[in-house]
Amino acid sequence: MAAVGTVIRAPRVITPDGERPAAIGVLAGRIAFVEDIETDVQAPTDIRLEDDVVVLPGLVDTHVHLQDPGHTEWETFDSGTRAAAAGGITTVVDMPLDSLPVTVTLSALETKRQAATGRCHVDVGFWAGVTPDNLHSLRELHDAGALGFKCFLANTGIDEFPPVSPEQVEAALNELSGFDGVLLVHAEDPLPPRPELSRVTRYQEFLSQYPPETETRAVSRLIDIAARSHHGRLHIVHVSNADSAAMIYRARRDGIAISAETCPHYLAFSSADIPEGGTEFKVCPPIRGAEHRTRLWEYLRRGALDMVVSDHSPSAAAYKRDEGGDFTHAPGGISSLQISLPAVWTVARQKQVPLSEVALWMATRPAELAGLATKGLVAPGRDADFCVLAPDERFTVDPAELAHLQPRTAYAGRTLYGVVRQTWLRGFPIDFSHPRGTLLAHSRTDAMGQETGTG
Repeated sequence: MAAVGTVIRAPRVITPDGERPAAIGVLAGRIAFVEDIETDVQAPTDIRLEDDVVVLPGLVDTHVHLQDPGHTEWETFDSGTRAAAAGGITTVVDMPLDSLPVTVTLSALETKRQAATGRCHVDVGFWAGVTPDNLHSLRELHDAGALGFKCFLANTGIDEFPPVSPEQVEAALNELSGFDGVLLVHAEDPLPPRPELSRVTRYQEFLSQYPPETETRAVSRLIDIAARSHHGRLHIVHVSNADSAAMIYRARRDGIAISAETCPHYLAFSSADIPEGGTEFKVCPPIRGAEHRTRLWEYLRRGALDMVVSDHSPSAAAYKRDEGGDFTHAPGGISSLQISLPAVWTVARQKQVPLSEVALWMATRPAELAGLATKGLVAPGRDADFCVLAPDERFTVDPAELAHLQPRTAYAGRTLYGVVRQTWLRGFPIDFSHPRGTLLAHSRTDAMGQETGTG
């Protein structure tokens, strides 16, 4: 057995072969071996974990709005990555909008990286944006380290980040196919022009403004585009509508290369849970009825949806309070990064879904989407990133105890299962007094399992 610096012995470890007792050997920040729990090996540090915890791979969240620089009163690299680490997440990928500047140029990507340097408690990668004006720049953004690209079919509300047409989606996908780039698409049709809307405090009235067809029409167009592209990688973000998931399931069954995600709030809540004036639940696409929640779980387990990621997108608490519970004018976005895993696990546990599936959805597949070959599994050669979870321990969400800069959250007061006891990043428990997060570019592995092209 090779010499290692640390051995972690745990009665429950989520490995690629399922859950089992194991000893994990760590050397130079990587996993050297995963062997029987009583493997005889000498190491300077030998840790035996409690019987009530499970070691998961460090979670990978590929849908996070950190909003830094530019909106640092909403979230920052420091606060957002603290929250991620507290929730068992060891890698996040930051979305290209909600910061100033938006990440659609080389200079904006460099500004983003400079703002993040030395301030991250977990590893951080960056998506770049696709707009009508930067289709010619996608290769250079990729070469500069962008992990992939995000675009919108509907208006973003941000002048610097306009939507693209279906034709431009196809052009972008064809461009990205030349270097195995992935295109993430916010699949909602533009809403028709309408008069200035009055104050709305009832959620059902707000929901009626976003009928299910807004999403399903957009998903149908994207499936058609993916069917015509033999090499492009197209990914649909935050699926809220079970009919969209059914369409994706049929497309994949027919051999169309397309992937998709959903989010904890679509799996944990239904429209009936949202109180009058509860703008902390406002998000687009919106949270729909209980039948959609039930069927999204079914399609997640059947493989139509690949992963669960947070879409963490907080806004200034004062802004939401000042709107007085008005769904029309309050900014959208749910603050959830720190509690994504407990929110999903609480429902999964009720449905008798094993933690191995949750780890697949929240670690392995997001890492694959972002091309992060050393993340997402407890396996030799991978980064020694771990989430040490007490799955049967309960807690009640207290916003004051969350690390998010704006802790107001739809989960306030909810009792959830799953307490994160420790989060390890590259071989060591995370110490918030010393940020050790790395800024990520591309990583692939060669035939010998060695990482190539890291940032």
